[in-house]
Amino acid sequence: MTSMPLFTLRGVLAIALTLMLNGCGALPSLEGRSETAFLPAEQARHTRLGEMIDPLEAAHPDKSGLHPLRRAHDAFAARLLLAQAAEQTIDVQYYIWHDDLSGTMLYNALLEAADRGVRVRLLLDDTNTTGLDEKMAALDAHPDIEVRLFNPFLVRAPRFVGYLADFSRANRRMHNKSFTVDNQATVIGGRNVGDEYFGASDDIAFADLDVVAIGPVVQQVSEDFDRYWASQSAYPASRMIDSVGRPGLARFQAETRAVMASPAAHEYRQVLEQSDLVQSLNEGTLELVWAKTTLVSDDPSKGLGLASDDDLLMERMRKLLGWPEKSVELVSPYFVPAEMGTQMFTDMEKEGVQVTILTNALEATDVAAVHAGYAKRRRALLEAGVRLFELRRSPSAPERSESAGPFGSSGASLHAKTFAVDGERLFVGSFNFDPRSAKLNTELGFVVESPELAQEMARVFNTDVIDNAYEVKLDDDGSMYWLERTPEGVFRYDGEPNVGIFRRALVSVVSILPVEWML
Repeated sequence: MTSMPLFTLRGVLAIALTLMLNGCGALPSLEGRSETAFLPAEQARHTRLGEMIDPLEAAHPDKSGLHPLRRAHDAFAARLLLAQAAEQTIDVQYYIWHDDLSGTMLYNALLEAADRGVRVRLLLDDTNTTGLDEKMAALDAHPDIEVRLFNPFLVRAPRFVGYLADFSRANRRMHNKSFTVDNQATVIGGRNVGDEYFGASDDIAFADLDVVAIGPVVQQVSEDFDRYWASQSAYPASRMIDSVGRPGLARFQAETRAVMASPAAHEYRQVLEQSDLVQSLNEGTLELVWAKTTLVSDDPSKGLGLASDDDLLMERMRKLLGWPEKSVELVSPYFVPAEMGTQMFTDMEKEGVQVTILTNALEATDVAAVHAGYAKRRRALLEAGVRLFELRRSPSAPERSESAGPFGSSGASLHAKTFAVDGERLFVGSFNFDPRSAKLNTELGFVVESPELAQEMARVFNTDVIDNAYEVKLDDDGSMYWLERTPEGVFRYDGEPNVGIFRRALVSVVSILPVEWML
């Protein structure tokens, strides 16, 4: 093998050292940062959305109206329609925003709203914005759009320099997801912005769950957005990336219009027009579940490692949900219970609480390393009596399976984060049952007091989950096996189904490494 010339090696080392030294520099000051707030309720009521929603709220005092967005196309349509209906404000908060068809279509919706005079605030976690600086700068150049970055990277590329220079902060990310219009309607849940979340791609698809909400909980989301927007981790994009000015904005608007005129966008819009959500809105038949709903979220200071346990979502959720008495049905794509969670579920089973869990099978997960954190606890959970299901991956393309129930296509990788307690209370949001969500990332979700929605979870486990997932069990001799129920019969696997030796080996290696706290 040819060795690297000495002068080249020195050059690489010099560049790496320079990047690290720059990475160690101080972030810009937040002094003089603009101060803005959500649209006051009195003004919000006088928007078109407000005038439509006000009589519905009056008929259901102290309750919020919720509509689950189970299908990918409905989830995108909800965001797009809300953006198009906005008159005063749009507040948007996401962990991931991909530069693809659906991402560009939502860029365009925000630009069109801003052109109408709508104030747009866009708060993005900075870990997934690689390559998007010019587009974020273009959005920020619009007089009615402001972009802020959560826990930003001073060295824009390569990002690993930020982790080397300031690992403690860079390892803490904002995983929250919300899209709120005129302080009257909001969409929260598990989906980021990208084609794989919205059924706009034939590649990997995520089976996910959001809810669109109206009523008192919307103001709670607006207040929470303001906390994050004004937090010590939210930096104006203009202080982190070079300005592109009005010419850059004009170029970006031309680019988005070109995408909107493309055959792919035309085809996707046609699909959206046929979505259940759009059809029910057109027919005036959209069903809402009215229930007492409470926002739970982490204090944004968690992004700097400064939040107390009482200010974390886990503690607030625990107080609202209470200790289960009969049952828990939990859905988590990245399920890493660790020692504490494993003991908690074991204690529940000892007290007669039936715990049922759905996560990704190894063949379906997009993060095999995280599966290792679950696999090392799997036997203990089964021995305690916990029922374990693992969503399998099929070759079905997104949205083409009618049998996948509320979690979308059976060809998808699970991404929904929800659980029900005692058939009475339900959580839905961005929180994964893993150490990263509990201790490192900030999260957001709703606790809903609705027997109707909570009992739907139990029905889903007894029907759709059984049809689309492996059930993991133990033999009398303690051997672990997987059951796959199909129309052709029940098939048994004595190892992780449909997975090659190298993927299994990766899980085995990661499971013995001391990295569970980061998974």
